[in-house]
Amino acid sequence: MAKEDFDLVAEIREDAGKGASRRLRKEGKVPAIIYGAGRPPRALVFDHNRVIQQLANEKFYSSVLNIKVGEKSQAAIVKDIQRHPARPFIMHMDFQRIVEDQEIRMNVPIHLVGADVAVGVKQGGGTVQQMRNDVEVVCLPRHLPEYLDIDITDLELDGLMYLTDIKLPEGVAIPEIALEEEAGQAQPVVSIHVIKEEIIEEEVEEGLEEVAEGEVPTVGDEEAAAEESDDGGEKTEE
Repeated sequence: MAKEDFDLVAEIREDAGKGASRRLRKEGKVPAIIYGAGRPPRALVFDHNRVIQQLANEKFYSSVLNIKVGEKSQAAIVKDIQRHPARPFIMHMDFQRIVEDQEIRMNVPIHLVGADVAVGVKQGGGTVQQMRNDVEVVCLPRHLPEYLDIDITDLELDGLMYLTDIKLPEGVAIPEIALEEEAGQAQPVVSIHVIKEEIIEEEVEEGLEEVAEGEVPTVGDEEAAAEESDDGGEKTEE
């Protein structure tokens, strides 16, 4: 897991409020805030195009970032990204300052190893189903992994692998594992099963056959039955 450096050049944002944020967005900027490490929050602004380029890399979300403001730089991690609901536009970002000797909590991706050659796929004809794409870890900044691997090469058909099957790097812990052990409920990450599409097709075909044979009443039949029920099942002449 080779580390990749991410540099973000920021400017101090003096203006506050929704109006100021709207003006910045129209200028192609992203308003942001950085906080933590026992220091007061600071409002920042980033170039939107540069941010979009960085966000295209999965590692950006689980890496220690280097935020540069003038001649100074600050190590931080991204904590929240607010996106436009309909357009590929970043509305706001939150960053947390980090200190080398203080643990951080961070969600990191889970990568599957051996998915194409897994026993349940090659020999059992199954399909890999990943139930968890990421997980929160706790560690010192220097131990932060960009992702976690789980090797499913030996996973058989109808088999499951859990968070406890992930081999954690030195200094990294998954809080959920401790909670699961206390509750006695393991959290599955990946499984291999045969998708039974044939059964669904058979049920649809049976339904179509019933309609063809007249076993399912048509709309006209239902209306006639309703009218007969309203008349008490008998017709009288005036």
